[in-house]
Amino acid sequence: MIKHIVCFKLKDNSDFGKAKAKEVLMSMEGKVPQIKGIQVGCDFLGSSRSFDVILEVLLESKEDLADYQNDPYHCSVVKKYMHEARTDSVAVDYEI
Repeated sequence: MIKHIVCFKLKDNSDFGKAKAKEVLMSMEGKVPQIKGIQVGCDFLGSSRSFDVILEVLLESKEDLADYQNDPYHCSVVKKYMHEARTDSVAVDYEI
């Protein structure tokens, strides 16, 4: 199994901005077939070290991760929105 984690800093890190990003990220559930599990969380601390939103996706294999990265819905809706909404992001992918 593969865990794909992305943390986002948002241009609009208000509660509304974070909720909208969470909604867009969660919209992949049921639309991106490689996803076996998905969680999205919003930061409440707001420290200088904090990122605003975290995405955690569970996938079966490295091949599924590659397919997920190129999935039409993921690319045309989610990546498009998040690239416009973010100021920064970091990611980690690891085997569990």
